[in-house]
Amino acid sequence: MIVPHDPLYVTRPTLPPRDDIEDLLKEIWDSRFLTNRGPLLQRFETELERYLDVPHVSLVANATLGCMVALRSLGIDQGEVITPAFSFVATAHAARWVGFNLVFADIDPVTLNLDPKDVERRITPRTRAIFPVHCYANPCDVEALAEIGARHNIPVIYDGAHCFGAVDEGGSLLRHGDLSVVSFHATKVFSTFEGGAIISHDAKTKQLIDRLCNYGIVDETQIEALGLNAKMSELHAALGLAQLPYVASDIEKRAGVSQRYWDQMSGIPGVTCVCPPNRAGLNYYSFPILVGQQYPMSRDILYQKLQDVGVHARKYFYPLLADLPMYSDVSPGGLDNARRASEQVLCLPLYPDLASTDQDRIIACICDPCG
Repeated sequence: MIVPHDPLYVTRPTLPPRDDIEDLLKEIWDSRFLTNRGPLLQRFETELERYLDVPHVSLVANATLGCMVALRSLGIDQGEVITPAFSFVATAHAARWVGFNLVFADIDPVTLNLDPKDVERRITPRTRAIFPVHCYANPCDVEALAEIGARHNIPVIYDGAHCFGAVDEGGSLLRHGDLSVVSFHATKVFSTFEGGAIISHDAKTKQLIDRLCNYGIVDETQIEALGLNAKMSELHAALGLAQLPYVASDIEKRAGVSQRYWDQMSGIPGVTCVCPPNRAGLNYYSFPILVGQQYPMSRDILYQKLQDVGVHARKYFYPLLADLPMYSDVSPGGLDNARRASEQVLCLPLYPDLASTDQDRIIACICDPCG
């Protein structure tokens, strides 16, 4: 008989204390400034630039719009974008909505990030951008991708949706590329419920991005570009300001959960832990495992076994983007690593307040799958 338990989801949002948001809400109510780059949004951008140590932050309503604006800011409305076949659908959708043709490339089998050698093979005279993803906040091979982009005069724009607080030896992962986009969705390490940001390197580019996020408006009588409404509201900016002081502590707690998974599961035959906790700079966004042939059951059977005991792990990212019906016109071939990862990956519940007893339940299902 299966003993009933409260369900465990792959993530659980962290919220700031309600008292911390009250004063910020009072500012909104007093000012009646609700959107259109209000004072809280401008304060939030400044605080994020300081926290992330990046030159310029442009806040957006969500990271999908952020990706669309970032791609649109190139001033190109047709051609090809090279992006990984293994990613969340928002990456590909954003490029297609802007009007680009997609070219899916394979991934590195260890990091699960875009393979620079495969990118090089897929560049054509129609290539207009390289659009990598720091998958699970694992750093891409940024040096190789930057070299390829510079040699071919092709911009590199990073989907860094997972990357808040993730760093490498030189600082924030979000500083790489011509532009980088991060998500503040409720499932992420840092959340404004919905939201995101575009990181740029100079004031002129930031000004262009901010205008594209507001219909291309310059002033009351001038509209200089084909923009859209991608603005973040004052309410979401307030949530971000209230949440920011707690994110470092949340990442530290995530590290403890991740370490516990690693200690218990890293030696299981057929289970590969994708994000080792001793890798410097991780933000512990998620804990993906690959369920290989040596494991006594398939990924899908393990997934169902966890579901049966109330553990809602997720197959991030399955199905492969190249297999989705809206991309049936994209036939790249040569996606062996991406396909294998998509068929084996399973992201386990990970959030700062995941109780050790609940984590034990998850670990027991994986360590003793036939029990």
